[in-house]
Amino acid sequence: MSNLVSARHTVADIMAAQEFYHSRNWTDGLPIVPPTAEAVEAALEWAMLTPDHLVGIEPVRARHITAEKLAINSVMAGCLPMHFPLVVTAFTAMLQEPFLLHGCTASTGGCAILTIVNGPCRQELGMSGGFNALGSSDRATTAIGRAVRLALGNLLDVRPGDVDRSTLGHPGKISYCVAEDEEDSPWLPLAEERGVPEHASAVTVMSAGAPRQIMNEWTTDPKEILATFIAEIKSSMRHYSIYPGNYAMIVPPQLRSHFAENGWTKADIREYVYEHALIHRRDWADCGKGAVVGSRGDTEYRALSEPDDLLIVAAGGPAGGFGAIIPPWFGPKSKACTVAVGACVDCEI
Repeated sequence: MSNLVSARHTVADIMAAQEFYHSRNWTDGLPIVPPTAEAVEAALEWAMLTPDHLVGIEPVRARHITAEKLAINSVMAGCLPMHFPLVVTAFTAMLQEPFLLHGCTASTGGCAILTIVNGPCRQELGMSGGFNALGSSDRATTAIGRAVRLALGNLLDVRPGDVDRSTLGHPGKISYCVAEDEEDSPWLPLAEERGVPEHASAVTVMSAGAPRQIMNEWTTDPKEILATFIAEIKSSMRHYSIYPGNYAMIVPPQLRSHFAENGWTKADIREYVYEHALIHRRDWADCGKGAVVGSRGDTEYRALSEPDDLLIVAAGGPAGGFGAIIPPWFGPKSKACTVAVGACVDCEI
């Protein structure tokens, strides 16, 4: 007999299921996969979790997130059982206090949760960090990103006008997941840089604004390429938030080949961006914010509190000098968190 404790509902057919879920505001506006008991149990079995397994507790409102509830939302989002461990890992990371989940999901600033995947699970699940890496690149990244968002809405009331007070938001609030293109990169994977053992799968979460695309096909000089990325960071500091935080830099093959040919590592890039991505408070006067400059016009603001705040991700199609800067939600209030798949972050040894 099933150990699932969630309420059961009976509907006439799949179309009736859509109307049932839409009428209760349990979806993101798109069709869902009906979460049958069999499908939910299959997800739990794949992750080797019992229905009542406590994934974590939301720190502000003390909401308990169980494996069963996450599995239901994962099935609804279109996840296969093999995708479910990554959804669990993403929530494990998001529920860490430094991430400040309630703040970033309740803000009027409109951020979404960027999920970055590393390790062998990418190949096992057919995740692609190539063409259209920040869009609908493959089934797994789209479904996993959507599962994160559906669970936020259904388990933590992060719905527009409820907890979610976003003025505008952005499409990442439907799905925002990318797999790093490790095989075609000369660099260490992001998760390994952040302390996850080599060859382990991991998820990094970041409170993120929408991607801001850049393009530079007129140079092979790493400093000039970085000047373009940095210009976009400075633009974000002027137009949105002047405060430092986690920025993500998405670097495609064409651009990272120039870094590799010149011997630049991710550490070199982070140091260079840390040193050069800065503005002065007086720069706000150039974009309509002169009223807040006051007597502090010469005050200097860096985009990064420290070099390691920059998350460098190798991703993108094989041709084209396009990259992206993904800005943080609001300065240092939310810290990006990385968790290995299958890790127990609260276990006592």
